[in-house]
Amino acid sequence: MSTATATARPGTVLADLLPATRVRDIALVLGGAALTGLAAQISVPVPGSPVPVTGQTFAALLVGTTLGAGRGLLALVLYALAGVAGTPWFAGGTSGVSVSLGYILGMMLASTVVGALARRGADRSVLRMAGTMLLGETIIYAVGVPYLAYAADMSASAAIAAGLTPFLLGDALKAALAMGLTPTAWKLLKR
Repeated sequence: MSTATATARPGTVLADLLPATRVRDIALVLGGAALTGLAAQISVPVPGSPVPVTGQTFAALLVGTTLGAGRGLLALVLYALAGVAGTPWFAGGTSGVSVSLGYILGMMLASTVVGALARRGADRSVLRMAGTMLLGETIIYAVGVPYLAYAADMSASAAIAAGLTPFLLGDALKAALAMGLTPTAWKLLKR
């Protein structure tokens, strides 16, 4: 039996399979923030919307499920604070506070929730990951769309049209990718 299989007990997320040290946790948090910043550079403008399609949501949900709630939250908080402070790693190399900040706040909460669910085994099968990703995406939009309406002075229907509807197909594809990655990683580690 491999070391990974022996330590993959209930309450374990993928990151827990690495030797436990404070340095590991710091590196994972920094890596999660950097991954989210890199994924944000995959940015495609959406006509009629101040919010682009990015890889951020995929990264935020992947960070949460692989690092767990605590480290996932810390990674996304670091990402948000560094971006607001001027690090140009928000969508398309931007920084500071914008109408998209609500989505980033939603990603922090979603990363925490999906990380907690991953600790309960939600990352071990495609079906459970589907529900986990759907919940994570719902949380991101539940925070992001109202913030967009407020920050851009839009009506609720205009914010939904500009900040939710154009992103549903892309987010379904990103969720499908995450649904396949994490359970597959667990299956490979059990061999």
